[in-house]
Amino acid sequence: MIPGKGPRHPTIRKAFHYARHGLRSAFDTERNIKIIMAISVLVIIASFIIGLDLIEWAIVLFCCGAVVAAELLNTAVETVVDLVSPEFHPLAGKAKDIAAAAVWIISLCSVAVGLCVYINALLN
Repeated sequence: MIPGKGPRHPTIRKAFHYARHGLRSAFDTERNIKIIMAISVLVIIASFIIGLDLIEWAIVLFCCGAVVAAELLNTAVETVVDLVSPEFHPLAGKAKDIAAAAVWIISLCSVAVGLCVYINALLN
């Protein structure tokens, strides 16, 4: 189906429903998304305590969102790989490892950015 065409294309409201369902499904079944969301909440609490300015808030929220989005994409990749390759296959393992590496990289970068933001905020 071509996006935006045809009577079976979901409305925007329905599309948001599917997105919320996907987030809920990931949260209910994936340990790592729970950990990432808990860390994000702690980061937001710390940001209130430190008293970040508007730009620092934008940076911190973007980093939190990027890590959550990366983990959701990793979960989607793993789910599709499990669907098409229920038995172990080296390429399936490679795809999962690469998707996990993407989450790891954005997480490390977000930690580095967070340290820069918080150190700067604490020094000022």
